[in-house]
Amino acid sequence: MSYFKDHYEVVIMGGALAGMSAALQLQAKGVKDILILEKHNLPGGLATDFVRNGFEIEATLHEMMSIGEKGNRLKVGQFFDDMGVDIDWLKVPECYRVALPNSGIDAILHDGYERAAKEVDAVVPGTYEKVHELLLLCRRVYDSMNILSVSHMSKLQMLLKHPDFVKTVGYSATEVINTFHLPKKAVEMLTPYWIYVGNRMDDLPFTIYAFLMADYFTGSYVCRGYSHEMSMKLERKVEENGAQFEFKQEVDKILVKDGKVYGVRTKSGYEIHCDYVISAAYPNKVYTQMIEPLSEVPKGAIKMINGLRLSVCPVSVIAVLEGTPEQNGITNYSTFSGSTMDTNEIWENYKNLTEPYNYITTICLNYANPNCVPKGYCQISITALVPVTAFEGLKEEDYFDLKRRLANEMMEECIKITGVDFRPNITEIEVETPVTVSHYVGAWKGSIYGYTHSMDNHVVARLGMKEEDHFIEGLEFACSTGMSGNGMGPAVTNGRAAAKGVLDAKAAKEGK
Repeated sequence: MSYFKDHYEVVIMGGALAGMSAALQLQAKGVKDILILEKHNLPGGLATDFVRNGFEIEATLHEMMSIGEKGNRLKVGQFFDDMGVDIDWLKVPECYRVALPNSGIDAILHDGYERAAKEVDAVVPGTYEKVHELLLLCRRVYDSMNILSVSHMSKLQMLLKHPDFVKTVGYSATEVINTFHLPKKAVEMLTPYWIYVGNRMDDLPFTIYAFLMADYFTGSYVCRGYSHEMSMKLERKVEENGAQFEFKQEVDKILVKDGKVYGVRTKSGYEIHCDYVISAAYPNKVYTQMIEPLSEVPKGAIKMINGLRLSVCPVSVIAVLEGTPEQNGITNYSTFSGSTMDTNEIWENYKNLTEPYNYITTICLNYANPNCVPKGYCQISITALVPVTAFEGLKEEDYFDLKRRLANEMMEECIKITGVDFRPNITEIEVETPVTVSHYVGAWKGSIYGYTHSMDNHVVARLGMKEEDHFIEGLEFACSTGMSGNGMGPAVTNGRAAAKGVLDAKAAKEGK
């Protein structure tokens, strides 16, 4: 007896956040005949945790954006509420601590635009008004982006209703920030989040910087049950709504005829027919390896992927330490630290594997989720987000020695700030690299962030090219390569966008 029906309306390749969000969006609009195929034995992809000797450990999530307080939700939080996905959100206690000894900076910024501006002003007196106006500008651009992502309007309407968005859309974060004439020290205090989008400030579109700052300074959240709670509750809901969810079923080929999808074939040999396919696999892999026959891949698709640059991938040390956070010298949830905040210098440093990383982010989950590990222990992660090119050419026989060296160097950098050598207190430790990500979730070259947001490829450009970059009828993409880019919050948005692509195609086909 086959696991599968002869035909489905929609097949979703990948049961991670984007794929499950796409399913929920489709179900909310009346599409019930959905099959989700997941290569692993658990849902969620990178939104997961792992267990070592009785310790449950968060694998990836630092903070979840776009949630908002109950009763005043932001976009992603409202979607979960609307879909009936009840997640136990815990508010992160601060935005970040920025510790730059060479610049004489060691300060904590909290959410709330006025409060953050006052905290910058306490370190760099006389900057409150300009910093506050910069953060308010970020918020106005953020609000415009949320509206424009779901509506269509003329250039004149955009100019009249979203003037700040229009005025800043063609400029980098550096260029716009420079118009505020802030002292270097203040700019450095407002720069740390660049790492979460994976591009240096000179080439980071201000729209992306603004969205990030406005969102994070509204407040961030984590799941009480780790990101795995989010994944399991999404999976339960899509199945309650009638979707068929099959694990350990990896899609090998997407079947296309006369420019239109008609099904998929799994690695185990099942051929499954459908009207639409939503892919979590990156276009790089799909258009070069997965379309059958490859002659159905238009030249434009190859040209497109050749012109795109993959963004960053993680190098992370995740550990459980014996002792409280304070006993290990860790005094807050999130710390950005290093020898510099010059993002050009950091970017060059991150490109190679020969020098210690000069900029890291450290998270201590206990401060947001006090019960994340048993009493008397703490859970930390130390991360650098490096270009995918950094690990190219690495020899297999050198890999484990490299992991150990990188882990020790990153811990030493962290210890410069904590003042306590916590290494003797390590109870459990894992080191994640692009190789880890590629191995476990199959992400192209270990990238978790899709295509880099740069001045020639960001959310506005992607929105403008959406129709032109749609090469095969019935095929949509729901992954971090989408318009919203990287991160778990954007993954939800990308999944909903893929569902909208299917719904629009159905409506056009049915003449609605």
